[in-house]
Amino acid sequence: MAAFCQKCLVSRHLKSKLVFQGRGLLCQKKCLSSLTTKRQLSTLSAPLAAAFNTKPAYKLNFNFGVGCGLFRIMELQEFSGFHILKEQAEAEVESLVEEITSPNRTKSVVTLFDELSDCLCKVADLADFVRVSHPDPMFAQAAEDTCVYLSGIVEKLNTNPDIYHTLKNAVEEGDVVPLDDLDKRVGKLFQFDHEQSGIHLAEDKRAAFVKLNEDVMMIGNFFMQGTHVMRNVPKSMLPENIRHFFNVDGDHVQVYSLHSDHYNERMREAAYKIYLYPDKHQEHLLMSLLHSRHKLAQVVGFETFAHRTIKGTMAETPENVMDFLENLADSIRPRADADYADMRRLKLAEGGIENSILAWDPPYYSAKGRQLVSNLKSYEVMPYFSIGGCMEGLSNLYKCLFNVTLQNVKLENGEAWAKDIHKLAVVHESEGVLGYIYCDFFERPDKPPQDCHYTIQGGRQKQDGQYQLPIVVLQLNFSASRSNVPSLLTHGMMENLFHEFGHAMHSMLGRTKYQHVTGTRCPTDFAEVPSILMEYFVSDPRVLSTFAFHHKTGEPLPMEQIQKLCEAKRLYAASDMQVQVLSSITDQVFHSRFPFEKNKSTTQVMADLHKKYYSIPYVDNAAWQLRFGHLVGYGAKYYSYLMSRGVAARIWHKCFKDDPFNRQMGERFREKMLSHGGEIAPGLLVQSMLQETQELTMNQLVESLIQDLDSS
Repeated sequence: MAAFCQKCLVSRHLKSKLVFQGRGLLCQKKCLSSLTTKRQLSTLSAPLAAAFNTKPAYKLNFNFGVGCGLFRIMELQEFSGFHILKEQAEAEVESLVEEITSPNRTKSVVTLFDELSDCLCKVADLADFVRVSHPDPMFAQAAEDTCVYLSGIVEKLNTNPDIYHTLKNAVEEGDVVPLDDLDKRVGKLFQFDHEQSGIHLAEDKRAAFVKLNEDVMMIGNFFMQGTHVMRNVPKSMLPENIRHFFNVDGDHVQVYSLHSDHYNERMREAAYKIYLYPDKHQEHLLMSLLHSRHKLAQVVGFETFAHRTIKGTMAETPENVMDFLENLADSIRPRADADYADMRRLKLAEGGIENSILAWDPPYYSAKGRQLVSNLKSYEVMPYFSIGGCMEGLSNLYKCLFNVTLQNVKLENGEAWAKDIHKLAVVHESEGVLGYIYCDFFERPDKPPQDCHYTIQGGRQKQDGQYQLPIVVLQLNFSASRSNVPSLLTHGMMENLFHEFGHAMHSMLGRTKYQHVTGTRCPTDFAEVPSILMEYFVSDPRVLSTFAFHHKTGEPLPMEQIQKLCEAKRLYAASDMQVQVLSSITDQVFHSRFPFEKNKSTTQVMADLHKKYYSIPYVDNAAWQLRFGHLVGYGAKYYSYLMSRGVAARIWHKCFKDDPFNRQMGERFREKMLSHGGEIAPGLLVQSMLQETQELTMNQLVESLIQDLDSS
């Protein structure tokens, strides 16, 4: 399944939970010299840059029915091939289940479980991507049908006591072959996944679990649909001088969003109050979702849904999460207050109606303040950041850090799902091809709007000694190249690109024994570390200067302007983080303190938290939590982004801030963290990377975030 993150969140679950899912040195001086003396040639003339900057030539295919198949899978020359894949998967599952339970078994049960996981994931992950991304509705429907079909197989596996007890006995009492610490850890992860699904429960409790799980999924889907519903209100509710800002439908106006970047203060205020006004149906859905999750967790033996969700993560317990968030909230408040004071000065200088910063103001004035600092408009900067130049910059950075390059590979007929897909081989100078990344970067009709990293095939050590190479898709939504102008990126778009490549390289550089724990198949509060770390690189002037060249003239963007661009990016970071803290605490309280005292509604609980943890006054009858879709995909885990940022900040400042091209640190990052995926506890990986004497505490993570803010 794809990795979740706030930048690339897509809620894509099968009808029932998949148990088997996831999750020679070049010297630095030579590397840096190649970047600084040959920058113009590398970014404008190199094959990678040229490939991404050129509009693909669309050719009619007259070889009907001939091709290598989607992702080079011969069965997928046509959509009907999904039927063959699911039949093959089902047959392999039956064979593996028989082998697992055989008294004459010769392989370890953990190996067989991982082969079972791999067998299912290679079809399920592929189908999961195709069903939401393929422009051909026949392919998309066939993939959807496959997901549903496989979910039925998974339900049978989840309720198969024979394979569960075989696994449990092997992990706890010993197997037919000796198990080392890694085997036991992965075996326990499989066991925990089964128990999360209620396999160890009595029949009545197991039936209750299944019913509650179905309720959670159904209610979550309904809640998500309601987060984007527009509001239709009588025109008479609005002052005449702002009605024309909204869509008008007869005697009503339609409010589709917060309009938080609009210059008119009254318009922002009206949109905020209307769009976030409490909706009784959404409130009922959210309370029902929290109730079902709470009961589900208790059925399988956990105190709350948060305790169930956070077990096995870097944080380990909800109590640790709240300790982290509350300490961060206290530390960040004076810094956020300083940000709001600066925004207030901008508001007063502009002649704002109100003399204080209110809930609908920060997005508008933070954008205005950043523009003033950089003294550059987006359209002035974008010509220096073509998609090809950025890709070349990424490849050069990876060459320095890991001795790895991104090489464009020609797609075969039928391999891709759209005409503007690029395929990259990730190639190590001495180790050869490490994996493949399909780049689905450009807008098209009906394409999902979210940025996302999808795993198509996880890496693992096969029984024949070969390594199964990882295959992923990165999906973004940039404007396509035109005939003489390549796709041009803002700094925010570049940050998204680098963030997603952080996930991709986590998958590519992973070399785990088992695919169940390969790459991003690790705890959510650790999975974001590599991607957030990449944001630090793309916000460093020394890195940006290696590929910031005008796509036509080849002229470099002056270093002074690059520095201002990076300075503007760091502006108001404390106030932005305070919003994240409030959202994370709200999510955590919803899932760890339910049912609420005094029968409070979610709006009442959120309002109390807002008043306690947020510097800007609460607006009566504002229910932003009813439009907060991350409560579905990130339930009890929304803190993960902040905790991962704390780890990434510590790694950046200790290992890369002095030299972002440091090969020694890059190799250590690959060896100590990226290569292990989820096969080692994340706290131990971080400890090893930072060469600490013990695992980081919650207070140390808070210190890392505050020190990072203060160093900006």
